[in-house]
Amino acid sequence: MPDRGGGPTGPRIRVGRPSRRVRTLLMTLGVLAVLGMVFTMFAGFWTDWLWYRSVHYSSVFTTTLWTKIGLFSVFGLLMASAVGFNIWLAHRLRPPLSAMSMEQQSLDRYRMGIAPYKKWLLLGITALVGLIAGASASSQWRTWLMWVNGVPFHEKDPQFHLDVSFYAFDLPWYRFLLGFGFAATILSLIAAALTHYLYGGLRVTSPGARATAAATGHLSVLLGVFVSLKAVAYWLDRYGLAVKSSDFKATDNWTGLRYVDANAYLPAKTILFCIAVICALLFFATLWRRTWQLPVIGFGLMVLSAILIGGLYPAIVQKFQVQPNEQAKEAPYVQKNLAATRKAYGIDNAQVSEYPGVSKTKDKTQLRDEVDKTASLRIIDPNVVSPTFQQLQQMRKYYAFPNNLDVDRYSKDGKDQDTVIGLRELNLAGVDKQNWINTHFRYTHGYGVVASKGTEATTGQSPGRPVFTESNLPSEGDLGKYEQRIYYGEKTTTYSIVGGPQKEIDYSDDDGEKTTSYQGDSGVNLANPFNRAAYAVAFGEPQILYSGAIGEGSRILYNRTPKERVESVAPWLTIDGDAYPAVVGDRILWIVDAYTTTNGYPYSSRTTLGDTTADSLTANNNSRAVVAQQNQVNYIRNSVKATVDAYSGEVKLYEWDTEDPVLKTWKKAFPGTVEPKSAISADLMAHLRYPQDLFKVQRELLTRYHVRDADTFLSGSEVWQVPDDPTNKSGDAVPPYYLSMKMPDQKQQAFSLTTTFTPNGRDNLSAFMAVDSEAGTGDYGKIRILKVPTSSTIDGPKQVQSQFNSNSQQNIAEFVRLIRGGDSEIEYGNLLTVPLDGGLLYAEPVYVRGGGLKYPLLRKVLVTYAGTTAFEDTLDAALDKVFGATGSTTEPPDEGTEEPPATSDNPTVREALADAQKAFDAGQEALKKGDWEAYGKAQKDLETALQRAEDAQAQAEKNSGGNKTGTDGTGGSGAGASPSKSPSGSPSPQSG
Repeated sequence: MPDRGGGPTGPRIRVGRPSRRVRTLLMTLGVLAVLGMVFTMFAGFWTDWLWYRSVHYSSVFTTTLWTKIGLFSVFGLLMASAVGFNIWLAHRLRPPLSAMSMEQQSLDRYRMGIAPYKKWLLLGITALVGLIAGASASSQWRTWLMWVNGVPFHEKDPQFHLDVSFYAFDLPWYRFLLGFGFAATILSLIAAALTHYLYGGLRVTSPGARATAAATGHLSVLLGVFVSLKAVAYWLDRYGLAVKSSDFKATDNWTGLRYVDANAYLPAKTILFCIAVICALLFFATLWRRTWQLPVIGFGLMVLSAILIGGLYPAIVQKFQVQPNEQAKEAPYVQKNLAATRKAYGIDNAQVSEYPGVSKTKDKTQLRDEVDKTASLRIIDPNVVSPTFQQLQQMRKYYAFPNNLDVDRYSKDGKDQDTVIGLRELNLAGVDKQNWINTHFRYTHGYGVVASKGTEATTGQSPGRPVFTESNLPSEGDLGKYEQRIYYGEKTTTYSIVGGPQKEIDYSDDDGEKTTSYQGDSGVNLANPFNRAAYAVAFGEPQILYSGAIGEGSRILYNRTPKERVESVAPWLTIDGDAYPAVVGDRILWIVDAYTTTNGYPYSSRTTLGDTTADSLTANNNSRAVVAQQNQVNYIRNSVKATVDAYSGEVKLYEWDTEDPVLKTWKKAFPGTVEPKSAISADLMAHLRYPQDLFKVQRELLTRYHVRDADTFLSGSEVWQVPDDPTNKSGDAVPPYYLSMKMPDQKQQAFSLTTTFTPNGRDNLSAFMAVDSEAGTGDYGKIRILKVPTSSTIDGPKQVQSQFNSNSQQNIAEFVRLIRGGDSEIEYGNLLTVPLDGGLLYAEPVYVRGGGLKYPLLRKVLVTYAGTTAFEDTLDAALDKVFGATGSTTEPPDEGTEEPPATSDNPTVREALADAQKAFDAGQEALKKGDWEAYGKAQKDLETALQRAEDAQAQAEKNSGGNKTGTDGTGGSGAGASPSKSPSGSPSPQSG
């Protein structure tokens, strides 16, 4: 047995070996921990670099990174040097022998305590302030790049006659430098004072002089630097008046000089500048005079002057000169604000025309055909029919449509057609088995476009459905052949790993599930173990490191929403809240509007984008983002059109506003990232449109800035407001609507974005506004405003909606009461306004979502013109009734006259459909007689019969394992068709 206790060498040997092992183990663990932390920090940087390289925008990453590093290094070093130098200098200037007072005796302990560590303490303090200053400076990378790359606007402000670029690009950088200078001076002053006090240069309670000559000179120089910076601040404040915001005449963020600014604040700032320069010289003079008397007097004079000249005097001018005659005093400055604001927001060329608001044509039958020439009234509301698309075209639970579809136009037979369009995107919430493989490897993409005519709905036995022009799975129809897989979309918010050993679910048809493997070059290659480890750390998902589903060819796709991708590759752009899809050639592209903005346009009033772009749609739909929440700007341009390929994720930025100096500046900062406007193909140009968020910003400004003279602006007699959405009770602004129409001065219809205005605090109509959205034409972006006489009382949207709801002659109120009295719901679609022959035509689709139906169907159309209202089953019927004549347009297709196919062989289904047919016929008879009670009973019988048929069909398919789907998702063979189609248009059960 070994000796455990008494041998002279044994215990040392046995105790020493474990001790070395423990030390080695602890050192190893320490090294591993440090490496782990370093790799964790590095993983985020490395994955970002890989992503930017994968989208071919690595220059954006490197330019931004090096700019941040440069600013961090330079300003961090400057701050550390300034503070460190002043601490060193104060220590160097310490008195040779401390007075033996009680104060100094108590400080001796601190001096002795820090003496061995004073170098490390100095390094620590300077490093800390340097790191903080560097981090703060690195966040100013946009300000630096705009200053160093700024190009002139070739426009001068009306007060100082400087180019606008001085305020937009130069002044923000000068203010940053000034703020940095103040911070460095104050920190240096504090550090120097503490050092002098610690080493006896300053005394508080000791007898004799309170400061040594050296300390006096040192601190006075720092105070002189501080006052010098204050003088610079006063001088820059003079120019800052041109971009200063204030509340004026009930206008938030009114920007620019007013009378009191030009005649009181401006001379006051000049005087204070001169006083500050003299005061700074007095502080510097203490290097020779060694007395604080004159600098203190000068500083007191500067403070007193700031109070009297900078505060009291302007208040006196405002009270006794401006207020007694405000309109005359302020008019010249308001005129400057009007001109600058209209220019900065692109509304200076808005065409305002007087419009009677009342038709002068007595025989309204002459206007029936004119309606069809004036507008393509869209009765399929993209903000209502998403559930209908979902029910009829979802096909599988793991597909979904956005809550709000989009409006575009597509050409057929040489004629443009307003089209409601949506993509069948991936919906992971609909996957039955939720696990890591299914979520990230098997279910990776959506499939296909679904589109319908915007101006038609089905009639006949299946009324009220969209007339699909592209449907089925895979999608087929008018759009031709294109890549239908959607790997990038608005609903695609999680990462997918594709292209490796694990096959992906493509889609399902009659022959079962189809699989695929991603063939694009998007994403980052995970074949490299180092990349896998980096993503495992960055995403917090260790399975990425060791999963057998990842192998040769595997690629990880992330940052997959169009908005995310454009924001990442162009962080200097502000992105519109609504990206929309379009089939361009053989690809599905997401089109994203992007803006260049600045907050430094002189005299232009500011607006908060998050507030201005909010409406009833953004309030109720989180998927439609509000642009740039709470971001204040006073200049905006839709300078870039961006596209994101739905399959490859490729991002392209196209120059749109070729004259925008802000875009030119960013192009200099990030060369090669924006392609020229000439690179936009004709196919893509056909789908570009005027962006909604810019339009909403402009219409908000035009509520006050539609006037051109200062007197009218100051009187407030023509202030408008954007009305609340009358189709719901949210209290939010009505959204603008896209439709093809022509204004009175146009010869033919143009795709347009429209809105209405009402007087401030009232509901009657003030004006109608439309902007030409036909990209590539000479009139694109032209704003036309039809202003009705202020003395007239033309009904506004809210009044029209109220009349619709209460109209007794057309039995509208009774219809609404009966529908809501059962288990159905009324949903009002977009209330469209169209100018026609001096008057205004209103049209609104009315949808019914029945208790047995999970989606809304178009049941009625409301039309009113010149006091006549119609409430009919179709748009043409309503127009015919209002104008007392029949139009020459073709009736929409009857989608419900086909015989039900063989899927109705089930006897229970046949019996239920027979009952449904009887109920439908009874309802039609009741409608003809105006017997609403009988109609309501027939509707309930109809829904009950349809539910029986649906349940029976679902049970039959479950028993047979069938997965039959048709073009509308219900087993039929045509747009809007259904295998178990009934008069009400209820679909058969969805498979999958």
